[in-house]
Amino acid sequence: MHSKYSRATSPEMSPEGLWRWAQLKGIKVIGTGDFTHPQWIEELRKKLEPAAVGLFSLKKKYRAGPVPDSCKTDIFFILSAEISCIYRKNDKTRKVHCLLIAPAFEDALRINRRLSKIGNLSADGRPILGLDAKELLKIIIEEAPDAMLIPAHIWTPHFSVFGAISGFDSLEECFDELASHIQALETGLSSDPAMNWRLSSLDKITLISNSDAHSPRKLGREANILETEISYASITSALKTGQGFAGTIEFYPEEGKYHADGHRVCGVCLSPEETIRYNYICPVCGRKVTIGVLHRVTKLADRKDGYRPEGALPYRSIIPLDEIIAETMKMGVNSKAVEKVYSKLLEDLGNEFGILLEAPVEDIELSGFPQVAGAISRMRENKIHIAPGYDGEFGRIKIFEEVKRKEVKGQEPLF
Repeated sequence: MHSKYSRATSPEMSPEGLWRWAQLKGIKVIGTGDFTHPQWIEELRKKLEPAAVGLFSLKKKYRAGPVPDSCKTDIFFILSAEISCIYRKNDKTRKVHCLLIAPAFEDALRINRRLSKIGNLSADGRPILGLDAKELLKIIIEEAPDAMLIPAHIWTPHFSVFGAISGFDSLEECFDELASHIQALETGLSSDPAMNWRLSSLDKITLISNSDAHSPRKLGREANILETEISYASITSALKTGQGFAGTIEFYPEEGKYHADGHRVCGVCLSPEETIRYNYICPVCGRKVTIGVLHRVTKLADRKDGYRPEGALPYRSIIPLDEIIAETMKMGVNSKAVEKVYSKLLEDLGNEFGILLEAPVEDIELSGFPQVAGAISRMRENKIHIAPGYDGEFGRIKIFEEVKRKEVKGQEPLF
């Protein structure tokens, strides 16, 4: 996730805001985001204090904001950041986003000193650097051996290691002899584990899921389930080996804004088969379409859709609680009425993950919201309707009613 110093982020992305919303969502360990930004890391050093080994907690004097008793818990922070690497390799411009996590401020500061010689870290919470992703990995190995680099949202067309527009066809092509140091990959909002299981090359790599939140309400869109001690070493060991990593909580990938192919300007959403039939050209305006995650996965896959590797970890797909409430009330997700119901459910039943994944449907009904209970029951059974996202446009998801994509003449309803 990102801090208030990243572009297009909420001012609530502060240590205090993250502390409060992590409790509401049911997150125990949360990234700080953006430790490369000079102002942000100074604010973190001021407001956080060492807690579990390699993790941090918010100092008591900064803990503010209403949190229902049913949601209150200790929250731990892990130092994290995201780097946008833009560079030329093998005669092609590459744009690869990488996540970093580190165990101590001293490690983060050493990394920052090296990166500040390459680009302006103050310009954005997620700095854009003319730096080969392999060279970034070298810096991490040299300056902070216990830190980790994890390729971010690996299928996003424009900014990822496997992206259709500026990525690579394999980790080895990107990281060369250092590829073995990549032990975890972030699947991104537009793909889920099942899609990634189609690539045998990813079998020994831990597939993680993060929210990429730019506002507190978007925390927990995706999350990782770990059965470990709460410490930096235990968490990173789980990410590297898979031991103690128990699965993920997922955004429905169709709702991701790069799941399908298409051309947003023309409102054209295409399946991979349709894109091929149209020769990768928008049938409305004649320009190239943006190739989405589903198409790219299909192109690189060496297994059929539906393949499940032995020992593959489980995952659960969710719809954010405020979106469920908004649909049942037929009101905007940011309305005061939706906020009131959201708060009441948390007060009665506990945090959002608990409500979405664990609370008995009968208890949700007894809280006074039978329609919400019914909607959550349908979500748990995957009885939903989705018009997939494409070319930067988020998909639209509904529980009780059909949603349709804009149809082009002659276009078959393949989604």
